Amino acid sequence: MPEARITREEVRHLADLARIDLDDAELDHLAPQLSVILESVASIAGVAGDDVPPTSHPLPLTNVFRADVVEPGLSPEQALGGAPATEQQRFSVPRILGDEQ
Repeated sequence: MPEARITREEVRHLADLARIDLDDAELDHLAPQLSVILESVASIAGVAGDDVPPTSHPLPLTNVFRADVVEPGLSPEQALGGAPATEQQRFSVPRILGDEQ
């Protein structure tokens, strides 16, 4: 497998296209890192042969949702029974914002 190398000039060109201002030290730092990334992608691309179908997930996925069934819940009186203050079947809380909001 050929070695994937990216030069400082290619990194500078990519940075210009992305409108990223990189100095010489950053170019020297990024070029080898991007080369390693390209080599890793190339090695993965070489693993899968033509007989391996592309997949989005290594294991089959199944639907885990339950049926949407209406079940009895709390009445308003039961839900508000432990509240310190209620008003018109709602929780009553102290105001935290002034009139300017």
